[in-house]
Amino acid sequence: MISIGMSTTCVFPGSVDTNFRMARLAGFDGIEVMVTNDPVTQDPTALLELSERYGLPILSIHAPVLFLTTFVWGRDPQVKLERSAELAAAVGSPSVVVHPPFRWQSGYAENFERVVRDVQANTGVEICVENMFPWKVGGKNVKAYAPSPDPLDLDVQAMTLDFSHASLSGRDSLEYAMAMGERLRHIHLCDGTKSVDEGNMFDEHLVPGHGTEPVAETLSYLAENHWSGSVVAEVNLRKIRDERIKLAMLKETVAFAKHYVGQEHEEREPLTVGSVKARHQRRAARRNLKSRPDAE
Repeated sequence: MISIGMSTTCVFPGSVDTNFRMARLAGFDGIEVMVTNDPVTQDPTALLELSERYGLPILSIHAPVLFLTTFVWGRDPQVKLERSAELAAAVGSPSVVVHPPFRWQSGYAENFERVVRDVQANTGVEICVENMFPWKVGGKNVKAYAPSPDPLDLDVQAMTLDFSHASLSGRDSLEYAMAMGERLRHIHLCDGTKSVDEGNMFDEHLVPGHGTEPVAETLSYLAENHWSGSVVAEVNLRKIRDERIKLAMLKETVAFAKHYVGQEHEEREPLTVGSVKARHQRRAARRNLKSRPDAE
């Protein structure tokens, strides 16, 4: 089964509640939560309440690995990864997305592959290492990641494929997905047009179909080969101020995904019939259980 989700970064800097609401309105199956400075993203109780309110399971947790999350859960990247996996387990999410270490995180970089294996074994949560891209500054290549920005160079069991990052790396995403094989467990759905070889380092994260990566072909290939995992939209809407335009772009993204994985005719139940009804049923079941003579 392929789940079509949305990342909370799509409508950043909106609130987590806004992200859940937009994901529900756009027709996504679930959501990926990026851990940030917002306390809600770090709180399993708050996240589960939002998940139940909007009828959206949390498909994955994205570890706080960006510059804007430098001080989230301290400075130790291993601790950040461990706590991300613990959060994922607490909210019932099967996976954590993490970037390869930065070169200057020397101790973590040296032990990264072992740390990933240990965290996965200790928590039962898949640690999906995301493909990043080389940096070029002033026309010169800069080694920003270690041991490598490419998870194919690493001894890890699970990987995330990001189409925009593949574009910057000058990689064909379909070939990339085929090379990852069974280790491909997670998708960041977007598109791109540029590569660092052309002097670009801007991470575009375009709506799929608006770039030059073979996004449709890759999704179709995965569906045809009975791949199971999560396809999570990670498109850049930060400069869009009109919520109606944002919602239209998100709807276009989910329609694109569902079409190419063969789910275009599947529709989610309305919120008032689906999750709310189920919530009432669970509450009634708990009341009935407490009222039973043998409940004590």
